[in-house]
Amino acid sequence: MKPVVVWLGHAGFRLEGSAIVYIDPYKLREHNPPKADFILVTHSHFDHYSEADIKKITKDDTVIISTPDVVEQYKGKKMEIRPGEELSVGPIKVKAVPAYNITKSFHQKKSGWVGFVLTLDGVTFYHAGDTDAVEEMKELKVDVALLPVGGTYTMSAEEAAAIASKFMPRVAIPMHYGEIIGSANDAIQFKRYAKCPSKILTQNERWEVQFDNL
Repeated sequence: MKPVVVWLGHAGFRLEGSAIVYIDPYKLREHNPPKADFILVTHSHFDHYSEADIKKITKDDTVIISTPDVVEQYKGKKMEIRPGEELSVGPIKVKAVPAYNITKSFHQKKSGWVGFVLTLDGVTFYHAGDTDAVEEMKELKVDVALLPVGGTYTMSAEEAAAIASKFMPRVAIPMHYGEIIGSANDAIQFKRYAKCPSKILTQNERWEVQFDNL
């Protein structure tokens, strides 16, 4: 069995496999969502580090993995990670990848914010965080890329498609639209321009990872 991917809206995802892993949960709309084994948070902006949403999905042994600015605020079990660092815990392996803006100041490289390369049950996921199309992405070798497409604070759909077409994940899933910035049309535009296979998820849709018939 391959992991299941659930897009929770905006930049939020849940990965279900030998562990339940949330990434940037925000405005969770599910009734009684599954509790998390791990919660990965890319940075401390309110729409990525949402304490109210984190409370809904934590249990006694839930571990948050995040940057120092988030770890400093969070009172529960936690592990700190910085750009370039890797850690293995339980069934997951996590590497932090730099996430930053190039020509705007919302997410500065000096802040040390991240995206994550996460391996779960033999599948390697990349959640880009809030970022532009940065040089570090060109070296990625991943199965599933979760990429922001809404523009303004992150890459636009066209920029995301261009960088995805360089590192060529086995499938790319657009995110970071429809809540604060961007629309479903951005996801459609990304799919139109990306040279790699892509899949647009509807909110709370469950997709078991597979790479055929995309």
